[in-house]
Amino acid sequence: MTDEPTLFEAATQAFRDHGLTAAITALIGGSLAVAASVTRKAFTNEAMLERLDRELSLERERIDKLRADDRKTDADRLERIETDIRAMRDMLFEAFQRGRTD
Repeated sequence: MTDEPTLFEAATQAFRDHGLTAAITALIGGSLAVAASVTRKAFTNEAMLERLDRELSLERERIDKLRADDRKTDADRLERIETDIRAMRDMLFEAFQRGRTD
């Protein structure tokens, strides 16, 4: 098992083997590789954040729609209950009125 050399070790080895020009080329190439990796990682993270933001917005819209539907259902149920209470009140009032006249 051989460990991969670090950027500095690779540059040092290139300097020993091929001189200053190769060492500078290795440093520049390594720096560009590191910059590309960091840039790719940054864009990947940004894209992931944007995707999560879109998913969160969609989930909020779905939850808001469910809540609106629940509120409408509750309002309809409350209206039916109030109608039943009024009908019962009217029926009791009429029964009470008939009982008094008899």
